[in-house]
Amino acid sequence: MAGDSFPTQLIGGGGEFNAAGLRKFVDSIKFQACGLSYAIVAIMGPQSSGKSTLLNHLFCTNFREMDAFKGRNQTTKGIWIAKAVGIEPLTIVMDLEGTDGRERGEDDTTFEKQSALFALAVADIVLINMWCHDIGREHAANRPLLKTVFQVMMRLFSPRKTTLLFVIRDKTKTPFEYLEPILREDVQKIWETVSKPQAYKNTPLSEFFNVQVTALSSYEEKEEKFKEEVAQLKQLFFYSISPGGLAGDRRGVVPASGFSFSAEQIWRIIKENKDLDLPAHKVMVATVRCEEIAEEKFSSLASDKDWLALEQAVQNGAIAGFGYNTSSILKKYLSEYDVESVYFEEHVRKAKRQYLESKALQLVHPSYITMLGHLRTNAFESFKTQLEKLVGRGEGFAASVRTCQHSSMLEFDRGCSDAAIEQANWDTSKVHEKIHRDIEAHASLVRSEKLSEVLAECEKRLSAALTEPLESLFEAGGADTWASIRNLLKRENDIAASAFSSAITGFELDQKTVDKMVQNLKEYGIQLVDRKSREEAGKILIRMKDRFATVFNHDEDSMPRVWTGKEDIKAITKEARRECLKLLSTVAVIRLDDRKDSVENALFSALMDRTNVIDSQKTGIGISRDVLASSTWEEVPPEKTLITPLQCKALWKQFNAETEYTVAQAISAQEACKRGSNWLPPPWAIVAMIILGFNEFMLLLRNPLYLLVLFVTFLLVKAMWVQIDIPGLFRNGAFTGLIALSTRFFPTVTNILNRVAAEDRQPQQLASQSFRNCKKQSESESSSVPDSSASSVLTESGLKYSSDSPQIRNRRAKHIEERGIA
Repeated sequence: MAGDSFPTQLIGGGGEFNAAGLRKFVDSIKFQACGLSYAIVAIMGPQSSGKSTLLNHLFCTNFREMDAFKGRNQTTKGIWIAKAVGIEPLTIVMDLEGTDGRERGEDDTTFEKQSALFALAVADIVLINMWCHDIGREHAANRPLLKTVFQVMMRLFSPRKTTLLFVIRDKTKTPFEYLEPILREDVQKIWETVSKPQAYKNTPLSEFFNVQVTALSSYEEKEEKFKEEVAQLKQLFFYSISPGGLAGDRRGVVPASGFSFSAEQIWRIIKENKDLDLPAHKVMVATVRCEEIAEEKFSSLASDKDWLALEQAVQNGAIAGFGYNTSSILKKYLSEYDVESVYFEEHVRKAKRQYLESKALQLVHPSYITMLGHLRTNAFESFKTQLEKLVGRGEGFAASVRTCQHSSMLEFDRGCSDAAIEQANWDTSKVHEKIHRDIEAHASLVRSEKLSEVLAECEKRLSAALTEPLESLFEAGGADTWASIRNLLKRENDIAASAFSSAITGFELDQKTVDKMVQNLKEYGIQLVDRKSREEAGKILIRMKDRFATVFNHDEDSMPRVWTGKEDIKAITKEARRECLKLLSTVAVIRLDDRKDSVENALFSALMDRTNVIDSQKTGIGISRDVLASSTWEEVPPEKTLITPLQCKALWKQFNAETEYTVAQAISAQEACKRGSNWLPPPWAIVAMIILGFNEFMLLLRNPLYLLVLFVTFLLVKAMWVQIDIPGLFRNGAFTGLIALSTRFFPTVTNILNRVAAEDRQPQQLASQSFRNCKKQSESESSSVPDSSASSVLTESGLKYSSDSPQIRNRRAKHIEERGIA
């Protein structure tokens, strides 16, 4: 176990401080990680009094011991340190060179005093090894050394609670109960004779030193007993710095990370001042101690429940009284620091107080910034909410922004005053500027959104006001189309600009900006016309075909044309195409600037007959027949061209191809009508039939029965003629008529026979009368009654017509009655 103690000589016999050895020792035992959880134990006493032997048995160290068989001489030179093995917390053991040694001589006691002072300045527990038979002697038991050390400690260092453990060696038959009071009385007398500062005149010894006394048997004569007593003594060093331990009430502990520096500086100052006048070290100790106190207070502040609760609360949102509560907590710990550091050098104390205050403010600064962030967020959200409400009520935007901004900034300033910390003088101007920028940015954003909404609404209204009229004007395609479009655009643009200017009055924009926005709105109208023109240009073929169908199929009174054979289809076609060509010339280019162009003349010149061309001599514009063999119009910018000459030529060709069928249908219908109206044979044929059929006619007159059969046959054929509507079937051609006749012939004959059977029982007179009336009715109405509304019935004595429609049946019955009465 002694191999783990890492014994190292800290100070050589000549007073050399082994800084490198100390750093190596500290790194070997990982001392810097201990913080304040460590203890320093030193032992001092006469030479050859068994100090090293006691330490080796007590802490399992490996200090060099005196060999009694080689004589009694100096074994430990200078100061050695080692780690106590098996002791918690980590304990460092210091073995000091013995006093009153013959090697240094009687007059050279400087090193003894320096090492003793060093031990008391560094160690938490100082073992004073002394012989039992020296108790009560004036120059034994290190009485002069202790007196000098007490005086210097009181003058140079702040009081630190050090445990003085007197170890009585080789105890005799004198009971320990008698030895301990004598020893304590001697120590008390030394304390009382020491001159102390005014502040510590009446301070008891127990305030600075914790005096303990123990006794051990002789190691040489009673080794086993000695080891047992050492083992019992060792238990006192476990958790010695805990409350109730040997050094449980120690003060002025140097953090483990600063121990090396502190020890080196203490020894350096002690070494340089042989008369033990160490004022410089007082500053160093004050610095270390004040820094320690500051660290303790800062640690207490960082773990303070009130502060932690406040810190947690401010993370969730702004809290009232943040500045007052934080200032109170800081004031509390700064006051405690002032109380505990009152006996140290003033300039050191103030410097460390500033250091503590700076660290404390660094600790609370993030929460303060968070608080300002909440205040800024709340003020900003308040601004947005108030602005939305005011604008929603119709208040002027610029006035609303000023009102809300003033209210929000006032709210933020009040919050900053409430969050201000007494110990700090932090500048909030940057946060103030940031919230001001945020408000300006949001106001600008909302202003842009509102202006965009107003502009979008005006554009929507302008679009609604222009779209349908533009479609109507383009569909009409007259000579004044573009003039009407220009008037419409100007009127609607002026209306939209006036409405927009009125709507943005509350924004208090400069006139230049307003003019620019109004101009953009007017340009939107122009772009809308341009876009609509291009859409119409894309639909021009459909428009032309619709225009052609309208003009071609309707007369001047807009009545549908009936192709009776008297119409001039060629003239009608030219007129319809002329109108379509005008429509094409209207949509070919954009004419918003009222400039003359030759588009219409060019189209008529190239696509219509010369007789239909606008007189070019009157307009002074000469037009070439090859004008359409180009991709641009003369005197028309390309950006205003909707349909190029080449495209017009291609469209016209496609248009003629698609309208030829309509013209062909009209011609066919006219020819069919002519054929339908001339169904009787020619006059010469009728004369031939009369001359050649004279004998047959005389035969019928001589034999009335043939005449009756022929008459009945005529009636039957006439009924079938009306029933089937033979002229209507052959109107669309002979082949089509024959197919339709073949499908209707047999159903019609069957229907007539069924009706004849059903009417067989009617009176002969009624049948004869009906026959005569129906014959006259059929002659007058056979050409006007549709085949879908009439039917015929053949009876034994005649033919009767009936209608599927009740109105037609009533009208015909009334007509028959009138003719019967006549």
